[in-house]
Parts: sequence; structure tokens; C-alpha cells
Amino acid sequence: MNPQPSDKKFAKEQRNNRISIMLNDSEMRALNRFCERYTVNNRSRLIREALMRSILHRLDKDSPTLFD
Repeated sequence: MNPQPSDKKFAKEQRNNRISIMLNDSEMRALNRFCERYTVNNRSRLIREALMRSILHRLDKDSPTLFD
């Protein structure tokens, strides 16, 4: 089964919210070096995925468990 663009289950959610970040020189050099070494073509995607991975990990770690 191939996803169809009209199928809401498979439709991409549009990104309408913009966030701007500032990096110092050494952070920017590290990011550029990483992108060159691992041939990252989309830095926005890299940063977004790393940020969300960190956020979801922290939320999962901080969530209440049965034996807390």
C-alpha cells in the first residue's frame, strides 16, 4: 500500500512555527564540521530531530512510573 497525499493518515504535518537560535563561533564550527563529516544536507532537520529526541527522552525519563 503506497501512501497517497490525500490520505490524512500519511499526510505530512505542515511546519508553521519558526524558532531562531544563536550559536557562538565554536558551536557553529562544530555543527559545520559534523555536517561535512556525515554529509548532512538539511541542518534544520538535523537540529529539529536532535532537539525533539532530547525533549522526548527527558519527558520519558521524568514521567511517573508505577513504583515511584
